[in-house]
Amino acid sequence: MTTLAVTGHMDLTDDSVPLVRTALDDLLERRAVADELVGVSCIAKGADSLFAEAVLAFGGRLVVVIPSRDYRRINVEAGHARLFDRLVEAADEVLALSYETAGRQAYDAANAVLLARADRLVAVWNGEPPSGRGGGTADAVLGAREAGIPVDVVWPDGASRG
Repeated sequence: MTTLAVTGHMDLTDDSVPLVRTALDDLLERRAVADELVGVSCIAKGADSLFAEAVLAFGGRLVVVIPSRDYRRINVEAGHARLFDRLVEAADEVLALSYETAGRQAYDAANAVLLARADRLVAVWNGEPPSGRGGGTADAVLGAREAGIPVDVVWPDGASRG
């Protein structure tokens, strides 16, 4: 069994979405052929949800990490709510962290859970350094590298953030 966790940008441009999805499909195809696939994701808008959909499309098991009790109500935008709910329903396991409110502590804790579960980290990441706010894509990549977890960076030519 191979467990892949994901971190990635939420603000992919509309033109970037199919590029990233194709790159994720290519990466997962290589991983899924050799082993049972488990994907761990916070299913945020953008990269996290694209990854979760790809894992399910490859017949993998999905583990969802929800950073806080108020995450769905406060942080999931109306345009993403239907997909978010569908992915929660499709998950084999949902880990809801005990933080009351989404924020740096909750996001850092969610990243820690992702890394604790991961054999590899898939990072839909443009390579920019951490913002200093914590809990972001670059923070997860740095944490994985410090922990000795291999990182597969996915940032296809033509991808951009909005």
